[in-house]
Amino acid sequence: MKFSLTTRGASLASCILSLLNAQAIGAAESNPIPTDSAWELTLSPYAYHFHSDPLHKPVWLIGLERHRADGWLWGGAYFSNSFGQKSGTVYVGYVWNNLFDVPRLYAKLVGGIMYGYVAPYEDKVPFNHNGYSPIVGPALGYRLTPKDALQVSLLGTAGLMFSYNRRF
Repeated sequence: MKFSLTTRGASLASCILSLLNAQAIGAAESNPIPTDSAWELTLSPYAYHFHSDPLHKPVWLIGLERHRADGWLWGGAYFSNSFGQKSGTVYVGYVWNNLFDVPRLYAKLVGGIMYGYVAPYEDKVPFNHNGYSPIVGPALGYRLTPKDALQVSLLGTAGLMFSYNRRF
């Protein structure tokens, strides 16, 4: 099963990079830092766990965020958690563009509420009450074009989630 997930993830990454390469050629001279409000779609086909557990299932996520020109954002996501339970989250956050004076590099921090870790896994996330728990999610991203980015998010002490983000 791990081989097929890795192969599927590599195939998806290859397709995305091929599409982005074609777009990046035309956008190479443009400013990669977003300057206006926009929607952003987040797709994540894979998460890496720091500690392996035989109960872990494949993790995926689809999310939608509304980014404002001043750096603030709000959004939500639907995902399958580490134990195969359908889960969701809503949050607010902020994006710091031009991180370390690198125009394409950004940091993001979001905070909100998550639902989904229910019996028998309710103790797998802190402060869980009837499946609801608070979240704080730092992320680091790289803008390939003004509309396309790759991002890695820290999942507490559990792992890292890798995603492709598309602005529209």
